[in-house]
Amino acid sequence: MSSQKLNPIYKKENLRQLRGYLNMTQREFICRFLSDGEGTPSMSPATYSNLESKGGRRLDEVILSAAAALNMDSMLFSMKPEEFVRKMDIVLAGTEAAERMSRNAAKKGRIDELLFRLTMYFAEKLMDKELKKGDQIESDRVLAKKMNVGRSAIREALKVLDVLGMIDIRPGQGTYISSAEADFFIIPLSWSLFLNGSQVEDILTVRNLLEVKAAELAAGSAKSAGIRKLEEISELIRRAYEDQNQKEFLEYDIEFHTCIAECSGSRVILSMIQTISNLMRHISGTGMADEAQLKAIYEEHRNVYRFILAHDSSGAAKAMGEHLEQSVTRYNYR
Repeated sequence: MSSQKLNPIYKKENLRQLRGYLNMTQREFICRFLSDGEGTPSMSPATYSNLESKGGRRLDEVILSAAAALNMDSMLFSMKPEEFVRKMDIVLAGTEAAERMSRNAAKKGRIDELLFRLTMYFAEKLMDKELKKGDQIESDRVLAKKMNVGRSAIREALKVLDVLGMIDIRPGQGTYISSAEADFFIIPLSWSLFLNGSQVEDILTVRNLLEVKAAELAAGSAKSAGIRKLEEISELIRRAYEDQNQKEFLEYDIEFHTCIAECSGSRVILSMIQTISNLMRHISGTGMADEAQLKAIYEEHRNVYRFILAHDSSGAAKAMGEHLEQSVTRYNYR
């Protein structure tokens, strides 16, 4: 899909394409994809018709709901209409299969998709100044209606967002936007990687781009405290390598990359790299297989560290890129 050109102006046309493909009236489409567990629709036919013809702020809400129910990638709706039709022929094996998936997905609740939709919903409210840090958000009843899911699914999702630090659930008082509301502009990006955990190649591409940029920024702007920490980690890596302690070496390897991300000064880069590192731990197979690979990693780390210490941004970026290019040959991904 990365080779296809995406453009949001195609969304409303592709939404009409989908409804036509499923041979549904607007009322049938609303009933199937935009109603809660009790069959109550989240929008009127007039509102939906207006979205199909003119677009609007709730267009993404409709697309996310339909895409989740049909197990489709919502990004497909930004493809050129002719490409979108071809994709539907592949993704939706037939109307009956699509309807069956719709029913199953609706019952399942799809907590992962709901989490992403909620974070984006609150982020939009913050950007539009409709919410600010410390403000109370809608009740779970109202959110359930807007997201077209049951209240229990909303409560479960809100608990996760509370753990992530994005909201503050106060028993007996309500739920509030966290004082660190800026996390809404970072966590959704990181969370989306977990939602697409099977797309290993795409995730590795994102990781490589971020790590190269992190090395470049670290060399150009790393503060003395960050450099000292990087020196300490590099020394621990050296000791682990000399002792041939693979377990410790791998642990310090992760710390090395995280520290460089910290030295970059970008919270977004740090959050994304930490998320990807956690994800790769879950989906990666065995790590280094032999002593030669351990030596190669050690030398590549030294090269990156040397350029950062010399404040050579281009050299650090190039060295990190070469290191990551070699790294993908050292791991097996399920």
